[in-house]
Amino acid sequence: MTSTTPASTKAAPDFCEGIQHFGEALPDFDTYGKTPAIAEGKGAIADPNDAAAVFQTLLAADALRYLTLQVTGSKASGHPGGFASQAEAYAALVMLGYKNILTEVGHHAPGFYSAMFLDRSLEDMGIETVQQLRDRFREKHGLLGHLSGYIPGILAPAGPLGQGQHFAMAAALLHRDKLFPFTIGDGGMGEPYPMSSMAHFNTAYPSVTNFLPVLVWNGFSQEHHSMVSTKSNEEMIAYWKGNGFKEVILVDAKDFDDQNQPGAYVDGTAFSFKQRLAFTKAVLSGVDKAAKSALGGTLTVFIIKQLKGAGVHALGAKSHNLYAKDTLDAPHMITALKQRALSPEAWALVRTNAERAGGGPAAKTVVTEFELPVAELGELPLEEYAVGGAPQVSTTAMGRLVGKVGQSDRNFLVTNADGNEASGIANINQALKIIHPTSDDLYNQAPQGQVYEPLSEDACAGLAVGLCLMGARSLWCSYESFAINGLPIWQTVTQAMAELRRATPSTVTLFTAGALEQGRNGWTHQRPEIEAYFASMMRNGNVFPLFPPDANSIQACYEWALTTRNKGIVITSSKSPLPIHTTFEQTRQGLRDGAVVLQEVKGSETEKTVVFAVIGDMTLMPVFEAAAFLETEGLGVRIVSIINPRRLYRPHDVAWDTCSQADDGFLDDAGFERLFGGGALIGVTGGAAAMLEPIMLRSNSKRDTFAWKRGETTASAGELMAFNGLTAEALTKRAIELVH
Repeated sequence: MTSTTPASTKAAPDFCEGIQHFGEALPDFDTYGKTPAIAEGKGAIADPNDAAAVFQTLLAADALRYLTLQVTGSKASGHPGGFASQAEAYAALVMLGYKNILTEVGHHAPGFYSAMFLDRSLEDMGIETVQQLRDRFREKHGLLGHLSGYIPGILAPAGPLGQGQHFAMAAALLHRDKLFPFTIGDGGMGEPYPMSSMAHFNTAYPSVTNFLPVLVWNGFSQEHHSMVSTKSNEEMIAYWKGNGFKEVILVDAKDFDDQNQPGAYVDGTAFSFKQRLAFTKAVLSGVDKAAKSALGGTLTVFIIKQLKGAGVHALGAKSHNLYAKDTLDAPHMITALKQRALSPEAWALVRTNAERAGGGPAAKTVVTEFELPVAELGELPLEEYAVGGAPQVSTTAMGRLVGKVGQSDRNFLVTNADGNEASGIANINQALKIIHPTSDDLYNQAPQGQVYEPLSEDACAGLAVGLCLMGARSLWCSYESFAINGLPIWQTVTQAMAELRRATPSTVTLFTAGALEQGRNGWTHQRPEIEAYFASMMRNGNVFPLFPPDANSIQACYEWALTTRNKGIVITSSKSPLPIHTTFEQTRQGLRDGAVVLQEVKGSETEKTVVFAVIGDMTLMPVFEAAAFLETEGLGVRIVSIINPRRLYRPHDVAWDTCSQADDGFLDDAGFERLFGGGALIGVTGGAAAMLEPIMLRSNSKRDTFAWKRGETTASAGELMAFNGLTAEALTKRAIELVH
């Protein structure tokens, strides 16, 4: 195809401002491009075998490639190659009316933005022309380098590999009548999570097949050949079938090549125009078959096999990333753009089809552009225990409430990789049942249960937070020591919630069996450094780690969490029977103020009052013991339980005002002084010292910190605390040193 840059572009639609190269009309445009293949008032083409539909799908694929390359070239930065190798598949999905499209691959972002531009979704953020698209790519308050739900029409964030399928499965679970395709790269198949999580999901929900992996098999990953590049087509089909996929539809560009390209992976844009149409027709028909199969109850994958970089500035891994040399005035970039350039009439046709597809712009039609209605929970069955009464298991007290939530809200899901019974929350399983194809009352199993138990923290966290992102409630339960394996996707979603343009239920977690309870299991089960992860994220503005000191407190914490939106709420609690220190009202105050006083004894000299700022429940034991001794020495003692440390930062420490559903609740200086003012301040935690930063940052007292150092095998929590210096004797000694 020859290309020109007309001296005048007056005939081009207004949105084309910024397009640098226009091409001449493709062969037979007057025949197949006369009227849009998606008729007015329709949301999809009528027939995937219709010649005009095939022709216009090819136009859409070239438009996506052109925009992807010009947008990335405008900043000599970004990732055009991966998306380019599957442009026909994306175009086919759109022409068939499917717009709830997600991706596993953050590097596909410029292609997705190009699609959102073509269907006019980006007009919601003031991007109406190609020039504006270029200007705001990879800029603040613009089109960030990797996908985010902040962008109109984009369903979910994409960045770290191994995450996209969770969002697609969560959406499919909540919207059984819609298709949720998601692109996945063959480079990302080196991650073990996508396939295993889909296999478990299919076992748990065999009828929920309306998510469609679209494997972009282009032979390369980011910087080299992909690890599956040596597989034959038969081996790739067998791989997917061996993992439970009943329908595997593979379209290989090599089968249509008439240019004698070497190797197993070829560039479909290099074919003769006749063969380009044949390849596009095969993709369009294949995608149509795959979509109907997935919507019809069959676990299906569509695979497009085409060389990475097809139709852009370079091929193979060299097409993955743009560098400083890849500017729009570089000869190789100009050549590539001219090869993909469309006529003004073709741009107008592509735009019309794109905005009609799916019933309108993605920003007006996809499921995440609307708040999902959530069930009314009614009154929670709170049970307030007497302060000083019999010890109670906190997790069990919360589990009772979780059961009520699930019974009131059928979309609600609890996930746990290591088993709820091991965390003192067997009552959740009893109330909601573990999802399993084998019904068994002894093990609380049932096919229609609401407790999801894959042996993977990534799969647990992924589906739980995916549901919240899509607008539903969930609870991810884990041992504190293992949760680290699921945190990347929890962090991705919590960060995404901070910038969402809609309200959605907060992600809520329950992390149990803390390091202090795991003495006999040794250091493999003692990893409270996870708390440092949350401590650093508190400055994000929407992350709230909660540390209820007892069974009353945990109920009030969960009650509050259920009322919040767009937050990441982490509840950490022991599973051992422990004393009751607080009333419900005290915890509600602690949630507002950040902390609550559990005990205060006035000494003879105010300046010698020792304040213990304590995070956790079991850590209170040596503190109360130390306080008793200090009282005999005539010292004043105040024990403060830190329940919601995020409230104890100063407002300027936290990016709260940049968050969607912003929360500006912080304890003022006078309130801080009432809680923590004294002659000496000792922060105590059985986890990471970083969690105490808000208190240590603001205190003007002489102060010190007692915190976790490392794990060891011990016979009791007390012995493990002693190994880490968390003893009454050590606390007493340091307190006396600080006040004298």
